[in-house]
Amino acid sequence: MKAVPAWVTYSVYRVLLFAVPLAILLALQITWWIAALVAALIGVCLSYLFLRTPRERVARGLYEARHPVAETAHPDAESEDAAIDRAAGDALQRERQGE
Repeated sequence: MKAVPAWVTYSVYRVLLFAVPLAILLALQITWWIAALVAALIGVCLSYLFLRTPRERVARGLYEARHPVAETAHPDAESEDAAIDRAAGDALQRERQGE
């Protein structure tokens, strides 16, 4: 079974930290746009306080995706390098024979 990506769990937590206060504020019959604004502020504050570890996992994953450890080689790179080395070797051999 595959593990859930860090960005999915972080996103679900962020949505819950907004939706729960919004539902509570709407249940208290506060005007919808004021409830949404207050719920957004509550969600931002709570996510900053309590979601440090998931946020760092997401940031680390983004960094690793943008900066891979090993360089990815083009599939034809080895054959092209071999052809260049072979041509250089042939040129050096012709030079030696011309001396």
